[in-house]
Amino acid sequence: MNKDEFLEEVKKLVINLDENQLAQLEEFYELLIGWNEKINLTTITDKEEVYLKHFYDSLTLVKSINLDQEIYLCDVGSGAGFPGIVLKICFPKLKIVLIEALQKRVNYLNDVIQKLKLKDIVAIHTRMEDFSKLNEEKFDIITARAVANLNVLLEISVRALKINGQMVFMKANCDEELENSKQVLNKLSCKIVKIDKFKLPKENSNRTIITILKEEKTNDIYPRNIDKIKKKPL
Repeated sequence: MNKDEFLEEVKKLVINLDENQLAQLEEFYELLIGWNEKINLTTITDKEEVYLKHFYDSLTLVKSINLDQEIYLCDVGSGAGFPGIVLKICFPKLKIVLIEALQKRVNYLNDVIQKLKLKDIVAIHTRMEDFSKLNEEKFDIITARAVANLNVLLEISVRALKINGQMVFMKANCDEELENSKQVLNKLSCKIVKIDKFKLPKENSNRTIITILKEEKTNDIYPRNIDKIKKKPL
């Protein structure tokens, strides 16, 4: 996906980017490639592939939720900054916390934030299950892209989500995960309110966005001790 194709496709998502935002995306790409030579961030380095499979893919979150508003969003296992950094560039009203368990990636994320002069966004070195305990009912939206099983994401994220807040998880094929999530959803006082299935343009790979509503305060949180959540390179 070249830049013209990228702009054409994001307009279909009703996203209009100005020259400054496009320049930030370009600089983000250069920083990603530079850091990727030092630490493991992504196996995708071709520019057109990055614009399709990372930048555009991150923005498909708008298929499920309105991001053009001043809300508090948490990106779990942000890794190389997808979707969190892309969302902040394209929706500057958002207030974003990037959660990442690997310090090297946090260093990279902070470098990107600083060099792109992004405001109201911070990268934190921690695990989501630990962060949630100290930040109960703090976020309007919690998202994650290509991170962990759906049940695990629910367990480690729900405490940090406000009542009537939404978890919006980005996945590929996840029918089995959805089927296996019913018991956990019920236990955590959550329900699936929307499932968006679509294909990426050009390559037609499958994508699924699951939107989950937290209906009430959850006292019975799973005591699962998850040693580490790894952000798999995409």
